[in-house]
Amino acid sequence: MAAPMTFNFDLPPDRRGTDSQKWQKYAGKDILPMWVADMDFPVAPPIVEAIRRRLDHPIFGYGRPTAATTDAVVSALARDYAWPVDPAWLVWLPGLVCGLNVAALAFAQAGEEVLSLSPVYPPFVSGPANQGRVARSVPLALDRAARRWEIDWDALGQAVTSRTKVLFLCHPHNPVARVWTREELGRLADFAQRHQLVLVSDEIHCDLLLEPGAVHVPAAAAAAQPSGVVTFMAPSKTFNVPGLGTSFAVISDPALRARFAKASAGIVAEVNVLGYVACEAAYRDGRPWQQALVAYLGGNRDFLAGFVERELPGVHLEAPIEATYLAWLNVAELGLPHPAKHFEAHGVGLSDGAAFGAAPGTHVRINFGCPRATLAEGLARMQRAIAAR
Repeated sequence: MAAPMTFNFDLPPDRRGTDSQKWQKYAGKDILPMWVADMDFPVAPPIVEAIRRRLDHPIFGYGRPTAATTDAVVSALARDYAWPVDPAWLVWLPGLVCGLNVAALAFAQAGEEVLSLSPVYPPFVSGPANQGRVARSVPLALDRAARRWEIDWDALGQAVTSRTKVLFLCHPHNPVARVWTREELGRLADFAQRHQLVLVSDEIHCDLLLEPGAVHVPAAAAAAQPSGVVTFMAPSKTFNVPGLGTSFAVISDPALRARFAKASAGIVAEVNVLGYVACEAAYRDGRPWQQALVAYLGGNRDFLAGFVERELPGVHLEAPIEATYLAWLNVAELGLPHPAKHFEAHGVGLSDGAAFGAAPGTHVRINFGCPRATLAEGLARMQRAIAAR
């Protein structure tokens, strides 16, 4: 029996002076970047090796996925989620944000409405606005006793108008890190069908479940009528390859798929050839690395939660982090009008919650997808920033 593979997530690669958007933001400054959602971990060895092999072929023309690439994706969805997907349902994209923009363009007309649940990843709002659609947000409800974010079904129902055409879902949810249950997803799909909405489910963090017992159920798999669901997935977050620009939509309904393709025509770039290679290797051979990563991120999550509770007065995790490597921190008690700027001035770069739809001064998001020593230093800087306010 082969020995289990081991990976060193404590090794801190030096990304300063590289093409990293995350680190370039603070080039020349003593500020730890813990904002944008990419991780400071070397990529899984099978992905690196697959790209090296591809580089031996010295032509990089326009690419299309090979049968092996498509099979790796379809097989992984069956293996991980018991979700049978026809290869014809896949629509390849250079990124999730692109997909959100195309979905708004495809499934709503100018001036019509796209709903989302806030706080939420900013392109859920900016994507529809970019396309001349109206972005409307319905606040999630925090059950403080249960420490759990919930869908406010009454508010969601009241938000639908005759001009509402699309419902964007983040699953698992960024930034509050909820993993929606099969029951919630089924109810949401029924709601969308009843109101004749296309349900667009961003499931890009689906392989990063940290809460013991948490299970990811694709929204389309939970829906009584899956034909009304468009699903976005990618290897980018799980396998730390967002710079290779490879994602895909799963659209089972031919009419919706045709509308999506028409809206994409002439404006959506081709996926690059190295992205296809990385995608295939990730889904075919990356599972041991992914499992080790999730275990390490779970340790980071617990370290962060303990530090916040013990050492950061006025900062609160309102609910457990069930998935992702992103923590949504309530900092309202600190009384800072611009909390992210204050923490940045003390050496740690966070995302301001206002960009996600939170009230100004109330929240920040921290990326803990990094070596534990980096996380410990970032939290220590937050501690000093609080003491200095």
